[in-house]
Amino acid sequence: MAVKKKIPMRKCVGCGGMKPKKELIRILRTEEGEFVVDADGKKNGRGAYLCRCVECFRKAAKSKGFDRSFKQEIPQEVYDRLEKEMGEIGE
Repeated sequence: MAVKKKIPMRKCVGCGGMKPKKELIRILRTEEGEFVVDADGKKNGRGAYLCRCVECFRKAAKSKGFDRSFKQEIPQEVYDRLEKEMGEIGE
């Protein structure tokens, strides 16, 4: 009998949909308090997952999804920088 491998699922902070971890982008707060896009999902720090589309990013920003995930208020300049990076990575 073949053993089925478990696929890790994560919830998008924008749309709230559950998707496989590899289909999502991780937004990361480093130990220094900086916010970065973690494309491979392997860096250390607290992360929030997001679909690879700018619309989900905008929903998360509008509904304060990142603020809840990181348990702190996120400055507007961080949102602007992350949106630019998401536009380069996203579809």
